[in-house]
Amino acid sequence: MSSRFPSRRRALVVALALVAGLGCERETRRFREVPPTAMPDASLRLSSINPGPPVPDVPSRSGYVENAYAVSEGKRLFAQFNCVGCHAQGGGAMGPPLMDDEWIYGAEPQNIFATIVQGRPNGMPAYGPRLATSQVWQLAAYIRSMSGRVRKDVAPGRADAMQATAQEQATTEQRPVESTTPPNSERP
Repeated sequence: MSSRFPSRRRALVVALALVAGLGCERETRRFREVPPTAMPDASLRLSSINPGPPVPDVPSRSGYVENAYAVSEGKRLFAQFNCVGCHAQGGGAMGPPLMDDEWIYGAEPQNIFATIVQGRPNGMPAYGPRLATSQVWQLAAYIRSMSGRVRKDVAPGRADAMQATAQEQATTEQRPVESTTPPNSERP
């Protein structure tokens, strides 16, 4: 009688391990990146103004947008490249805030990619020649997480040094609205 219970227990442990192993969804971490083209998709438009009939928006997504590892790496790069110096942990300082719903140049990943690579007038330098494409996509993924535009299981936790703001996982989603270019950024 006592020999039946260990076999049942063993069968139960094996069954639980099998269920736990099959139930976990593990994301893919790309340690060796084969870089795609250095520029985003041709569907990138900064303005709705275009010649001819209306052109439908074609969404351009990368594998980095909903990837927790990419968002975490983007957070590390954001600090290392001193993006904090202008954007003040996303709340805005000399540079625009990245935590709200107002995006001048677009809030889609390809718009953020283009802003990082090409730069913007009156302040945002072009980092295209200085960064690998994978790093730009990681930064874009993290910047989207700052306004709550990624799933909660993808968003990074707050750094221990940051006690002033809520962690990205607790951020409510900010739906982007069309914004105008600030008056000081218009060229004569």
